[in-house]
Amino acid sequence: MTDDTTFSPSDHALSPCPNLDITIEEGSQNSDQLLEHDGDLENDHGTEQLFEIDGDDHEGNDLENECEQLFEIEGNDLETDRDDTTIVDFQNGISERKDYPPPVVGMEFESYDDAYNYYNCYARELGFAIRVKSSWTKRNSKEKRGAVLCCNCEGFKMIKEANSRRKETRTGCLAMIRLRLVESNRWRVDEVKLEHNHSFDPERAQNSKSHKKMVIGDKRKLEPTVDVEVRTIKLYRTPVVDAMGYGSSNSNEGEANNHFDRSRRLKLKNGDAQVIYDYFCRVQLTDPNFFYVMDLNDEGHLRNVFWIDSRSRAAYGYFGDVVVLDTTCLSNNYDIPVLAFVGVNHHGQSVLLGCGLLADETLETYIWLFRAWLTCMSGRPPQTILTNQCRAMQTAIAEVFPRAHHRFWLPLVMQSMLDSLSEYQEYDAFQTILRRTVYDSIKVEEFEMAWEDMIQRFGAREHEWLRILYEDRERWVPVYSKDTSFAGMSNSEMVGTVSAFFDGYMYQQTSLKEFFHMYEIVLQKKHQKEALDDLESRDSSDILKTSCYYELQLSKLYTKEIFQKFQDEVVTMSSCFNITQAHTNGPVVTYMVKERDGEEILRDVRNFEVMYDKATAEVRCICSCFNFKGYLCRHALCVLTYNGLEEIPYHYILSRWRKDFKRLYVPDLGSNNVDTTNPVQWFDHLYRRAMQVVEEGMISQDHYMVAWQAFKESLNKVRLVAEKHM
Repeated sequence: MTDDTTFSPSDHALSPCPNLDITIEEGSQNSDQLLEHDGDLENDHGTEQLFEIDGDDHEGNDLENECEQLFEIEGNDLETDRDDTTIVDFQNGISERKDYPPPVVGMEFESYDDAYNYYNCYARELGFAIRVKSSWTKRNSKEKRGAVLCCNCEGFKMIKEANSRRKETRTGCLAMIRLRLVESNRWRVDEVKLEHNHSFDPERAQNSKSHKKMVIGDKRKLEPTVDVEVRTIKLYRTPVVDAMGYGSSNSNEGEANNHFDRSRRLKLKNGDAQVIYDYFCRVQLTDPNFFYVMDLNDEGHLRNVFWIDSRSRAAYGYFGDVVVLDTTCLSNNYDIPVLAFVGVNHHGQSVLLGCGLLADETLETYIWLFRAWLTCMSGRPPQTILTNQCRAMQTAIAEVFPRAHHRFWLPLVMQSMLDSLSEYQEYDAFQTILRRTVYDSIKVEEFEMAWEDMIQRFGAREHEWLRILYEDRERWVPVYSKDTSFAGMSNSEMVGTVSAFFDGYMYQQTSLKEFFHMYEIVLQKKHQKEALDDLESRDSSDILKTSCYYELQLSKLYTKEIFQKFQDEVVTMSSCFNITQAHTNGPVVTYMVKERDGEEILRDVRNFEVMYDKATAEVRCICSCFNFKGYLCRHALCVLTYNGLEEIPYHYILSRWRKDFKRLYVPDLGSNNVDTTNPVQWFDHLYRRAMQVVEEGMISQDHYMVAWQAFKESLNKVRLVAEKHM
């Protein structure tokens, strides 16, 4: 793997969940919920719920007996029933004893014991012992919330203890890790100090308290008893660990010897692992910004894979506001379990933003995948994520993307409801009323009443699937998500555009080798389609259908596909036949726009409430077309016309739909500050700038000739500098 296959969890700029790093300073006003006791003991029963006393420091001290009702001593309890584990060499696929990777900030574990086990194993192989320096709990609870594990040589003995017959072993060593309980009951490494101020003594370390029980555990694992519970280090997947192939994200508890759970590994056929490896290596030769990461289980078998090419990484900067998770292959039990991150580009076409191969659809797998993807995107989450109704995925999104709007993708929900009611005698009538209820309701009360009437009319009150979906209605019914941006992916028009990104190229029996071959063909065709549409949008003139200046204005700005959709709104402005002022609040005026539903005069008339701020030229319609589709609706356009605005305000012309907006599919250039003494930064900066010239040089033959001439001139100038120093 190249450097692009590794993460940097210690870099806060790339932290997938920065909002989870909440530190409560000792002694602050907000520290009353978490009490940490580090060495000093206080006899304040009114505040302290739990004290943890290090076993070595208080060995033989009567304080333990006198205060056993007040203090909980964990020195020895934490070291019982812990086993070691074997790290697997990913490249060779064989199990062998290896050094445990050093701890890094960001590592996570499924339990406190797993975290302790890991640090204990790491310490034993390095040649030192550990102990619990301190721990803390939540007020009025015995639930452990955090702990500090330190080297056994930490601190110094008290004077009276130093005069005892025991050999002095304390050197004031600062090596330690600080653990904290975070959401979903996982333990995260918050602070790490690796440096020791003493030499290691492996023989003495083997006889320490923290390692004695571990030796017994090793012996027990060699016994052939099938009833023995095999305990393993359940290191939660972190970027650094994934890239190196250490650790595991599952425990396989309750199994012994070689009887592991085959369902918790990627289902590969003979030669598939080599296919994946060969493809990734080949792509990296031509795409240095290509990124991939692999997830291994405890046996060294491949569990999950994530990858993304440089073009997709750059495209996320333009089209990463709304992302659909395409799980077609998972839902339909394809041989290749692919999940695709999909967005929509400036032509309304689907664009790939990353891919994964998944062993299963568990919470753990989705959290690993989402964190890999988010870290690759520099920790910038999308505004809106659209998925199917998977509970594990829903929980994982709440964990990894806490600020994003998670919604169920409406076309999938509608299709699932219609499929579940396909045997109803009045199926066609139900389908019509369902669509009207969901898509045409503009107020919550309106939807609630229409849904109740529909359920009552068709006798579907006991239908389990409808009941479940109704309980989750805030995640898929448009009327509940008017403040959410969807970039046009909230309606049925996008079902064929975004869903099933590889549709027509991939089938249930498609092999992995066929998939990667097809994968490149699909991406190439998508890129060509976008380039052709760019050319058509730039060079062709759209035919205007009205005399409205708004239509002329955006025909010069929008891409052809998006303009045609906006043009429909301009044309249907004629159905809005009356505008009245409802009430005024300072510069904000609320209008009532009457619209005739259809061309016939006697058709139903609907009222749409539109608010307009004269001071800022902000307009908002109750239909929320701008949030759903990314352009203004006919009702808002009528109000702008009514107020004499000759042009649509530019804050309602999104750059994601513009044809004159330059999109260079190269990595984000970021800062221009370059360390002139760092050759790595020289390469990085020059490479990115050169890729800019390459991208623009591919626009046309004239662009190519200019770029090529510039490269030759630049190369000659650089060579002249080199000759001067010879």
